[in-house]
Amino acid sequence: MFITFEGGEGSGKTTLIAALRSYLEEMNLSVVTTREPGGSRIAEKIRKVILDIENTDMTPRTEALLYAASRVQHLDEVVIPALNANQVVLCDRYLDSSLAYQGYARGLGFESVLKINTYALDYLPNLTFYIDLDPNIGLERIKNRSQNRLDKEQLAFHLKVREGYLKLAELYKDRISVINGNQPIEDIIKEVLAKIKEVI
Repeated sequence: MFITFEGGEGSGKTTLIAALRSYLEEMNLSVVTTREPGGSRIAEKIRKVILDIENTDMTPRTEALLYAASRVQHLDEVVIPALNANQVVLCDRYLDSSLAYQGYARGLGFESVLKINTYALDYLPNLTFYIDLDPNIGLERIKNRSQNRLDKEQLAFHLKVREGYLKLAELYKDRISVINGNQPIEDIIKEVLAKIKEVI
């Protein structure tokens, strides 16, 4: 299974994925956890370019293409081999991030972003969990961590990202489950785990 986790900054995806990995391994499943952008050596190098706070002059199209390049490398090196080995892949962000951030919030449009991610469309997740959280709360949660280029965007941008995710959840109802990110993390884990068990 290929399961992806989406959400704005500070939505708790990293904590959620770590907890789910433990639960799934207790069920004797082989689990791979990974992230985008990044997840493999070259993809991580591309991640550094994308998120570097000095690259404020990066255009939306360049940003979208770099995410797509990182994604292809990550798929070839990590995701596809794991799926071929019958492992469960838990991925922190995937194609929906590009659609919400570059397609919607940057104004490139869903179609344009899908077009440059054609390769990734052959490997759509079985399940996607969108952790829906008010960007005001999410940004407050991350204010003391090291900030990257996207963290430093204005609140208006993060509100657009959330809007984009909610539109995607409507478009892909069969795949994307919207989870209330205002709940305690324990409740989020239970809700997500119940859905995964149901599908497994």
